[in-house]
Amino acid sequence: MEKDIKFYNSLTRQKEKFVPLDGKNVKMYACGITPSAEAHIGHLYQALIYDIMRKFLVKIGFNVVYARNYTDVDDKIIAKSNELKVPAKDYAQEMIEKIDKEMRAFQIGEPDIWLYATSTIDDMIKFIEKLIEKGKAYATDNGDVYFSVDTFKEYGKLSGRRTEEALDGVRVENDEEKKSPLDFALWKSAKPGEPYWNSPWGKGRPGWHIECSVMNYVTFGDQIDIHGGGRDLLFPHHENEIAQTESLTGKPFAKYWIHNGLIRVNGQKMSKSLGNSLLMKDLRKNYHIEVIKMALLQNSYHTDINITDKLFLDTEKHLYNFYKVLLEAEEKFGKFSGEDEKIDKDFDEAMKDDLNTSKAISYLFGIFKDAKDKISKGDKSVVATLNSVLKTYSLLGLFKENPKKFVEETDKKYESEIPSEIKALAEKRWQAKKERNFSLADSLREEVLQAGYEIKDNKDGYEISKLN
Repeated sequence: MEKDIKFYNSLTRQKEKFVPLDGKNVKMYACGITPSAEAHIGHLYQALIYDIMRKFLVKIGFNVVYARNYTDVDDKIIAKSNELKVPAKDYAQEMIEKIDKEMRAFQIGEPDIWLYATSTIDDMIKFIEKLIEKGKAYATDNGDVYFSVDTFKEYGKLSGRRTEEALDGVRVENDEEKKSPLDFALWKSAKPGEPYWNSPWGKGRPGWHIECSVMNYVTFGDQIDIHGGGRDLLFPHHENEIAQTESLTGKPFAKYWIHNGLIRVNGQKMSKSLGNSLLMKDLRKNYHIEVIKMALLQNSYHTDINITDKLFLDTEKHLYNFYKVLLEAEEKFGKFSGEDEKIDKDFDEAMKDDLNTSKAISYLFGIFKDAKDKISKGDKSVVATLNSVLKTYSLLGLFKENPKKFVEETDKKYESEIPSEIKALAEKRWQAKKERNFSLADSLREEVLQAGYEIKDNKDGYEISKLN
């Protein structure tokens, strides 16, 4: 199979043909989660995108080793553990277990390698020592170690920011011992109440940026093919990773820098301070996991997603209609079998164009429309088409549910929300319409509308929905 695939590379600011450093072998790393609180939809989205990327690369013939990390020591973790009066490592482990449970519930694949910041502290110390030896970093009398940004002439090549512009996008630490305001911490001296490790510079802990560089270095060596993460990490985190890693190795760190867009909720950036973080566990209570996945995958992964109730409701209706077709075909023709090569071919072509899940999903509307027509005509060739849909789109996490179960549970969910008197009015209206008493039908429809519900006619009869 032709393996040509293109990704948008943040480093070159253009789509590029994907050519790994070592034949068909791919080293892939995505920045993971800082377990300072429970997982939210932003964590889900990032994990989903890179899980799909890994699976698709494998599908078309690459050998992928995929690593993700947990930043299990961090200012927020320390602050929360102190608040709860528990050791920071215990609090971080508790959050990791909760996050892992949610990822499994959403059927997000495990990476090939899990990395933990606290498991590579000794390697971080050695890495920092080498940077000091090369004149790229310096220790202070306070026991802190900083990377000297001025020594890396390509600083800003990922984000496109000149060093003077970079000051606007980074929190400048108030430390008189820093040689430049842009210099960033590789090692932080311990403060009272903080966990610490012994080092040549005294008791302390690593800075955030050094962690990902070192976890990559000890896992993959000098270079990797893909480094992924949310666009919010592009600067300063990924910019700093490049500076410290390439200063040590003298080689390009990652060949392809790939960034997913961010989550917005009703037009606002999702943040804890705004109280609009959508926790994964709460999402599962309201919508099937496939509804949530399909909603997230309908846009390009580079773009921000605006989460509204309407987004999930509309997606749920579409997926429900798809599953109804699957159920109808199953009941009429029996078990799915056979293959429709066009389904898989079109899917692959869409995905090869920078993982275009939006285009791949758009094909489903035409596929299921044609399938519905074929079912009504008794055309059994639909069985092969739908069987290929089940196989191909499972890579996106779709159509893995039993059709009858999905349809019945969705019906039950909404039937319980419609009062019996509204259902009675709707049925009375339907009978009036069949008897061509349109005046009465219109009157009953208006009565339902005034009560806060809407009746929509369709080929199978009608459906009732609550007005937003």
